[in-house]
Amino acid sequence: MDTWHDEDMTERTTSNRRVPAPRVRGRVAVDETDLAIVRELVQDGRLSVRALAERVHISRAGAYARLDRLQRDGVITGYAAQVDPELVGLGTAAYVSVSIEQNTWRSVAAALRSLPSVERVALVGAEFDAIVQVRARDNHELRDLVLEDIQAIPGVTATRTWLIFEETAASPPPLP
Repeated sequence: MDTWHDEDMTERTTSNRRVPAPRVRGRVAVDETDLAIVRELVQDGRLSVRALAERVHISRAGAYARLDRLQRDGVITGYAAQVDPELVGLGTAAYVSVSIEQNTWRSVAAALRSLPSVERVALVGAEFDAIVQVRARDNHELRDLVLEDIQAIPGVTATRTWLIFEETAASPPPLP
């Protein structure tokens, strides 16, 4: 007979055999407790497992098991420090739109992601094909990045750069 674990609905047991977490349309199914865990970690990624368990009202063992599954299934992809770019010497930021030759988007996107000054790459449906957020020490380094590095990528046909004058941090993304 199949039974669900009381605190950790990540797997079923059948005759002491592990069965993978439930999936919906090929994706891992997350429940309200999983979402509560993710919400808490988005607010404070340094939260201890003990504090996390208390906040979402589950045992520490249940919190450890759920965290392990959420990481293993790719729901939680990592933890990172948020850094003020100006205070680490990256005072210039820009968005760069990139137009590319047809059928080169995979290699262009990979090449863009490999550039150390690139913070984010988004493939878009617009008059250009990608928008890239970059950071540099100053305008000279930004110029070199765009004119020498990005435009030298095979498949890139054009770029356009918008300087970012001021940024404000957005709140964490809304979760269901």
